[in-house]
Formats: sequence, structure tokens, C-alpha cells
Amino acid sequence: MNESFKQLDKEKQQRILNAAYIEFTKNRYKKASTNQIVKSAGIGKGMLFHYFNSKKELFNDLVEMSIQFVQEEYLDKIPNKNLGFIEKYKLAAKAKLNAMLKNSYAFSFLASIYLNNFEDVQEEVKNKTEYVKNRGLDKLYSNIDYSCFRDDIPPETIIKLITWSVEGYQTELLYKLKSVDLIDTDMDPYWKEFDELLELLKTLYYKKGDE
Repeated sequence: MNESFKQLDKEKQQRILNAAYIEFTKNRYKKASTNQIVKSAGIGKGMLFHYFNSKKELFNDLVEMSIQFVQEEYLDKIPNKNLGFIEKYKLAAKAKLNAMLKNSYAFSFLASIYLNNFEDVQEEVKNKTEYVKNRGLDKLYSNIDYSCFRDDIPPETIIKLITWSVEGYQTELLYKLKSVDLIDTDMDPYWKEFDELLELLKTLYYKKGDE
């Protein structure tokens, strides 16, 4: 990203980046259209290539920005200390949701790269995104206290069920907040609802007395 782009006002920067995020997420690298990006961003094509020398450079810059954002706003906020899975997942989920409310495009963009098995991307991009994915898994699933899980269900099954429940809640919440002005939104009721969901999951999957 060149210096002239960094000097743009934040609203225009974000408009261009969001248009690029959406186009690359929907159509992957090869089929993504810079014509569509400039149309969505409301700028001329010459201006886009003034800020980014090529489609490849724009894509790679999005990768770098997304990785940095996900690491700083999400992964760095997951604690390393030994915790019960729900307790750790609660902290991780809140960090992820807060990050997604700031920039859901970065998460969707990286997810599209994973889901399409790194199709059309360079080996360097693949290695960087794989690193972030593996770091996230390590942060979330290491230092977990499994002793609180009930004994009649395999731990890996419990983890899957908890993960599906929480991710389902996150998807529903993000949909509810999609058209809401977050600056004036009181998030406390949503966090209360989330905490109630986690307490319910504890009653379902923790041993009695460990809830």
C-alpha cells in the first residue's frame, strides 16, 4: 500500500477496501473484477491503480491487513492460561465478535481463501494464512482443562457441540446488528444473552458441581 493511499481520509480508504474485500471474497482472485471494485467504491480505475499498482498488489495488501487485524484484534486477546473450555471459549468468542463488528470483511476474506483451498493464491499467501489459522487453533485449544466435562460424552464431541452452538449464536447476532448503528448500541443485553447461553451449555456438558 503506497503512501498516497494512507493519506486518504479514513472513510474513502474504507470504502475502497470494503469494495475490494467483497469482490475478492465473492469471486476469488482470478475472477475478481477491478471494474466492479471501482464501481462499488465510486472511484475511477486510474485512481485505484494509482494507489495499488496491480490487482495482485491489492489482493496481497488485503491479505496483509486482514492477517494483522485478526491477530491484533482477536488472537492476541485470547488468554494462554489454563481454563475450562467454555470459560476460554467465552473470552475468545467475545474477542472475535468485537473484532468482527469492527471489520467482518477481513474475517470473511480470509475464510474464503481457506474454504477454496488456497485456489489461485501464491505459496507465500498460503503460508501466511495457514500460520494464522494454526495460531488460532493453538490459542483456542491449548491449555484446556477437560476434567470438568461429563464422562459419558467424548471430549471431542462436547467441543464440537459447544463450538457449533456458539458460532450459531454469533452468526445470528451479527445478522441482527448488520444494519444497526453500533456507536449508539448498548451491547450489554447481547452479552447477557450470550452469558446465559454459555451457562446453559455448562449444565448440558459439564459435570455436576463444575458448572
